[in-house]
Amino acid sequence: MEQNLSLYYVFHTVAKKGSISHAAKELYISQPAISKSIQKLEDNLNTTLFKRSSRGVTLTADGEILFQHTRDAFETLEEGEEILARHHALGVDQLRIGVSTTLCKYILLPHLQRFIKAYPHVKISISCQSTYQTLTLLEENKIDIGLVGEPAIQKGFYFQPLQKIQDIFVTTTAYLEHLELRSGNGDLFQTATLMLDEKNITRQYINRVFLEHGVEFSNILEVSTMDLLIEFAKIGMGAACVIQEFVQEELDRGDLITLPLGLTFSPRQIGFACRKHEQANPVIQHFLDLRGNILP
Repeated sequence: MEQNLSLYYVFHTVAKKGSISHAAKELYISQPAISKSIQKLEDNLNTTLFKRSSRGVTLTADGEILFQHTRDAFETLEEGEEILARHHALGVDQLRIGVSTTLCKYILLPHLQRFIKAYPHVKISISCQSTYQTLTLLEENKIDIGLVGEPAIQKGFYFQPLQKIQDIFVTTTAYLEHLELRSGNGDLFQTATLMLDEKNITRQYINRVFLEHGVEFSNILEVSTMDLLIEFAKIGMGAACVIQEFVQEELDRGDLITLPLGLTFSPRQIGFACRKHEQANPVIQHFLDLRGNILP
């Protein structure tokens, strides 16, 4: 295969440009040389890769298959070059982390504190957004690591579990007593429900559980962050859907209580995600090696 690498690059460029003449300009070689390279690769693979016409070239079915693989291969090489460029840019290693504001506060900061102490020379940048947006940034090579809820299996992603989290609904004792008096029949589903917005991964999971059990809340107040959900619940605005581990102190003190909905939410896994081919990057590897649960 080594002798074919240059042929694959010529093929990839022609497929990308859709024209032998345009590929020749990009590669700074003659059109006959391009045609000769394509013919040699087709002979080596015993197939036809392009359909020729007066308007240019189009891929055959075999050509499409090969192009998918060359595209992945050359994109990976380009990403590798970008990583090296970043590492050499300022003479220091760099690490770009994506995370939601909630996971940043409760999970990432303690982990990051240990990492900085061990590797103070590493330049760190943090981008806060939803889990969905974090995964998008990973795909686009705009961050190196994302702290996310376990994503659906995605090609090219490595996921290292960190800890499990439990979704619960919490409120105050006073609000629950008021709700029971007001509804008469103790219908907990008539409560004012505080939840994250529809685009949030946690909200989407809770919605699926509600749908499976045929549950429907009539009064939902959407809030942008978990911290606001907790604070609104503490002042008696309603029942908030939160992560148990993030309100354990309030539960222990009795500031908040668990709303007994009778629904079971399966624990979810959170952890660090990175692109598979960057898992061996020394900085990322050092960061992932700081394992262990952050929360007690």
